[in-house]
This record gives sequence, structure tokens and C-alpha cells, in this order.
Amino acid sequence: MASESREELLAFLRKHSPFRDMGAFALDALAASLIRVEVPDGGFILTPGDVPPDLFIIQSGKVQARLAGDVNLTDQPLYELEPGQSFPLAAVAAKRPAINVYTAVGEAQVWRLGSADFFRLLLGSCEFNRFVLDHVAGLLDEARRQIETQFGQRNADQQTLNAQLSGFLRPNVVRVAPQTTIRETMETMVEAKVGSVVVADADNFPLGIFTQSDAMRRVVSPNYPTSAPIEEVMTSPPATLAASATAYDAMLVMATHGIRHLVLVDAEDRLAGVVSERDLFAMQRVGLRSVRKVIAVAKDIDTLSHAAGDVRRLCLNMLGQGVSAEKLTQFISGLNDSLTRRVIEITLARHDLFGLDWAWLAFGSEGRDEQTFSTDQDNGIIFICPDFADRDALQLRFLDFAREVNEGLARCGFPLCKGNIMASNPLWCLTQDEWQERFTQWIRLPEPEALLNATIFFDFRPLYGNDALAKSLRKWLLDMSGNAKVFLRFMAENAVKATPPLGMIRDFVFDNNAEFPHTLDLKAFGARPIVDAARIIALAHRIPHSSTTERLRMAAAQGKLGGDDINAVIEGFFFIQQLRLRNQRAGTPPGGENRVNPDKLNELDRHVLKEAFKQAKRLQSRLQLEYRL
Repeated sequence: MASESREELLAFLRKHSPFRDMGAFALDALAASLIRVEVPDGGFILTPGDVPPDLFIIQSGKVQARLAGDVNLTDQPLYELEPGQSFPLAAVAAKRPAINVYTAVGEAQVWRLGSADFFRLLLGSCEFNRFVLDHVAGLLDEARRQIETQFGQRNADQQTLNAQLSGFLRPNVVRVAPQTTIRETMETMVEAKVGSVVVADADNFPLGIFTQSDAMRRVVSPNYPTSAPIEEVMTSPPATLAASATAYDAMLVMATHGIRHLVLVDAEDRLAGVVSERDLFAMQRVGLRSVRKVIAVAKDIDTLSHAAGDVRRLCLNMLGQGVSAEKLTQFISGLNDSLTRRVIEITLARHDLFGLDWAWLAFGSEGRDEQTFSTDQDNGIIFICPDFADRDALQLRFLDFAREVNEGLARCGFPLCKGNIMASNPLWCLTQDEWQERFTQWIRLPEPEALLNATIFFDFRPLYGNDALAKSLRKWLLDMSGNAKVFLRFMAENAVKATPPLGMIRDFVFDNNAEFPHTLDLKAFGARPIVDAARIIALAHRIPHSSTTERLRMAAAQGKLGGDDINAVIEGFFFIQQLRLRNQRAGTPPGGENRVNPDKLNELDRHVLKEAFKQAKRLQSRLQLEYRL
């Protein structure tokens, strides 16, 4: 490229973001890598067939984007791009095909940046890096908004129609041999309380199906002899579908063939289960409002246990549909709160606590509204004792009640806490004065166990009972901790020990976990540094929230975090949470649900994870500076 045209190109780039913010060296490297492309009116610039896609910057003219597959070019385009704009950023960054077709409107001149040069620039320019990340984050936010709107508009959770049928199969499918008599078959159906049975051979291959409808049409009405074998009146061959198919697939087959039952088969065509029209309607009812309603009217723990399974399926599906980690943890926490409150209400009916002043407290991740799919119980009770002489007897009543609640929650999928941080433990079922005394001991004598307790118990919120007791305890704690400089310094010193796994030379540093080698602990070295720092900031500045993100947002609003980009910290935190949720959704073995092998992430996710760790490190650096560590 001639020096004159190089200067013209540099002058053009300096007029547009993000290039105008790039350093001279990076900008010069970009200009040297660009190739000029002249495109006639209507000419194709990029299609989904171009793999990997290159990045294009428009110099002059306009470019239209249309969905791939559009045949009629008079159709309305998705959007038009103008000089200075780039495309397709997200596709290039993720190394995936573009989803749109890009054509010139009139004659257009564009600059092409090859995929390899794009990634060199991504690593070499912080400004270009930030521009790409912000652009992709904007696309993700837009997608999330659309998904959340869909969830809000749909009555019931039709998203579960995309779930595999294998996840909804009932155990112990009722089956009979082909020579079983009709009478025996019908008696089996009555005894098992089912509307159909599968007729299968000795190798478990389905030969037919017999339903209540078949019984009326083929046996009762024509007065067919019930001593005859079932194979004479069964529907054969049965309509089958792979157990790996979706609920939507099942509904389509039923609607097409006018049937109400489908036999499900495994990869070897052996019987795996049966799905009915009623099952599919039940699955459609597993929506947010419906689950809440089921929880609210549940009369016993067994019903709540089934609802808890619906909660998990709903949230797993929402994750699969791309709902953000922030919104998803709110859903999980909100539904789990409803479950817990209903367990408490059902249990209260069997215990005489009427007229007593008390509240059920949630601690830890539940107290912060940051629960993931894998969470155990962390709870306690705060109560008022009008006459101290009655304190022990009153505590025994609460302990008896709490023990039953803890057991009920365990039946609903919330495991008992291995550390026994539960309301049924006398250590955590205390009067208001006793909680204050316990907190005071930890603050005045910040020994290792006290500091550990503070990271759990200082993140509390009320779930049931008199909220004013918890609010009063929170106000008291903030007044006490705000002046406890020594305690906060010990907390900060403890918090910065969990260093994010960033290397000086390599991207990441790995610990020596023998069971999960070459992995990073997302919880201990990613989420925890941010959670711990937010807690210390909240205690130091009397911020009343227990949620990590609300603590950080309020601290930023009050000017307590200087010029730090708190939104970047929060985005990093939720990206780490998203990776943890993905692991748990995938059924990662115990111990590995919070770990990730960065080599298995795509290039963009690796880059964002590194940035998230950097944000956690910056927050720790603020603590080190403030407390002179």
C-alpha cells in the first residue's frame, strides 16, 4: 500500500470507534493487515459458507444484512451498516459461521481483516479487545431480553418442550407378554393405576400397546372374550419414538397420527418407557407461575418434593435457553425461597409456636440470593424470649420444629449441611441478644474460625417470620463492624489469600488437584474473591444488602470504589457463575462442578474468563491498598 493511501486509511480509522482509541502501534499493525475490497451493487461480501469468517470494516457505501436463506431480495433486510461499522464481530470472535448474508447497497468499498490477524489484534490491543467484548455482551443481553420476554409471555413453560423425553420417564413401565390374557392385562392396568400397557417379547422389544380406549372399543363393546391373549386386541405395531426425542417431537407425532400414547425406545429399539398426551400437558404446565402455584397450595412434603424437581427442570431448561446467570440465580433463589417457606408453613401446623416472635434466617449463598443447582442447607432461627427463665424450654420447642423443617427440606432436594449449620443445631437457634453476643465474639477475637464463621453468618436474610428481627440484627452488625478496623483488616487479609489463577507468562495457573488436573476452581478462586471483597466493603461502609452485586452497586453509587468499573466486576462475577451453572447442568461429577478446563472453552470464553479473573484481582488489590496488606 502506498504511503499516501496508508495515511488516508489511518485517518479514516481514527474517525471511528474503537480504532480511534487504539494506540499508534496497534493501529499501524491493523492498517498493515487490511485488504481493500471493491464490491459492486448487490454483490456478496460475506455468507455463512465463509469459514472461518473474516472481519470487514466499511469504508464507503452501505451494506445490508439479511437472514441466510432469504430468496426474495426484495424482502426487508434485517439492518443496514454504514461507513466505519464492522461486521460480523461476534461470529469472528467465536470462530463460527456468520448467521447473515451481507451484500453491498450500491458500490461499496470495504476493508477485510483476516481471521488470524483479528486474533493477533485482539491480544495486542486492549482497546480493540474491550470493543469486541462490549459488542458481544450487547448481543447476549439482547438475546437474554428476548428470551425473558418469551418466558414472561407464555403461560406455562413451553420451553420444556425442547427437553428430551428421557428426563421425564417414569420408572417401572407396565408391560405384559403377548400370550397374557386380556383379563389379566386389564387387571394389571387397574392395579397399577395406568391407562396403558406395553406388550413386549422376551427380549424387551415392543410388539404392541393396549390402552383404556382399546379396552372399550375392542373388548367391552363387542363383548370380546377376555380369556383370549392380549396380542389379539392390542395396537400393533405401536407408534414408537426415541427416548432422546423432545416433547415437541412427541406432540407432533400424536397430533399427526391422532393418538394419545407413544412407546419410547432406546438406541437398540428396546422398550424404554411410555409417554401419554396427559404427560405432555403436565410438562407444559411446569412453568414459573404454575410451579409457584403448586408450591403455594401443597398440603404435604411429598407434593413439595415433586415441585422441587419441577423447579430444577425449569431452571436447567432456562440455562439451556441462554437466560443470564444473574436472572437465573434470582429464579433459583426465588423458587427455593417459596419451597422453604411452604415447608415451614406445613411443619408449623404440627408445632405450637403461635404468639412467639421469631424468624427463620438463611445464611451463605442462600442468604446472598446466589444459589446454584447444587446447594445444601445453611439456616438458623432468631427469637425473642420475654422471660429469660423460659429460654431453654423455648429453644427446645424451636429445635424440635427446626429439625422437622430441615428433614423436610432434605426431602425436597436440599441436603443437610455437613457442617451442621442448620436451625436444628442449638448453636444456631438463638435469641436476639445471643446472636449479637456471638457476632461480638467473632469481631473482637478475629481468630481463623471466627473469620470463617463471619463469611457464612454475616450474609443473612430472613425467609419467614418477623423480618424486623433480622433487620434489627443487620443494623446492629453494621454499626458494630463499621468501627471494627482490626477485624476488617483480618477479614481483608484472609480474603486476598484466594488469589485468582492468573499467570505472569501463561494465561492461567493450575493447582495440584489430582482428581481434576489442568482445571481451575471457579468458586474458590473466581467467585469467592469477589464475594469476600463485597462483604468487607459492605461491613466497612454500613451497606445493608446481603447480595454480592447489590453490595457492589451501592458501594459504587456511594463513591466508595473510586473510579473502578464496577459493572465490569459484576459482569465477570456472573460469567463465572454461568460457567459453574453450565457444569452443574452437564452433570459434572461431585468435586468438579465448580471446575473448568480452560482448554475446553472456545477462544472468546477463555478470554472473558481471564478478564473476569482480572476483575476479581483488581477488587483484591483495592482491599490490599485500603488495609495496607
